[in-house]
Amino acid sequence: MKDMTFGTLIAVFEEIFGRGVFWAMVFVALLVTLTYFYVLIRDRAISWQKFLLAQLSMPIGAIAAVWFVMVVTNSRLANLGGPIDLIVFLGVALGGAIGMAILVYTVQSLFSDPRRLGDKS
Repeated sequence: MKDMTFGTLIAVFEEIFGRGVFWAMVFVALLVTLTYFYVLIRDRAISWQKFLLAQLSMPIGAIAAVWFVMVVTNSRLANLGGPIDLIVFLGVALGGAIGMAILVYTVQSLFSDPRRLGDKS
């Protein structure tokens, strides 16, 4: 791998996760992101109560993301080889935490009445 290009990264991720799983993850991430923007535009404000619950779900997302990567790649914590592996796992955990917060906030907003008084802060 001489050059780091977008195509190279896609090929690496397809190799790690498998073509189907990788593109399914991309599709789900895009769908959740677009739905998140939809509820933000629809509600015209952030509900801080929903945001707090979304933040409380972040550790679950971090653990789930690390577990998912370990299962898909058939790895164990004993396979961590050095600092870069730890940095990658921390990045995966951070991505999972942020993704879970966005998902929880979006699901809460979709299934609640946006016109409820006291819900928007």
